[in-house]
Amino acid sequence: MSEILSEFNDYRTKMNEKLLADNNKIVKRIFNLDTNAYAAGALDVKTKELLGLVASAVLRCDDCVKYHLETSFKEGVSKEEMMEAMGIATLVGGTIVIPHLRRAYEFWEALEENNQTK
Repeated sequence: MSEILSEFNDYRTKMNEKLLADNNKIVKRIFNLDTNAYAAGALDVKTKELLGLVASAVLRCDDCVKYHLETSFKEGVSKEEMMEAMGIATLVGGTIVIPHLRRAYEFWEALEENNQTK
């Protein structure tokens, strides 16, 4: 797995385990709400992930962008769909989103490269 992917996923997994093991009811409920919000409903998971990607880019949360990129990739989002969504995010968020767009593109390339090596 690409270093950029493994670094993100290893850290996220380690810290999520620590946070959830702390047994804070509020944190656990927020994690649960987040999980359930992205489950299929009136909107499919792919659409919800693209919505999450746009919101995360506009809010300038690189960790969130990476999470939604990876999940979108797993849900079959194409590079063209991802770039269209990120284009909207950049339009809505303004030029301050461009650094996040760069890092998102780099992360997507790592996802593609990792998928080719499987």
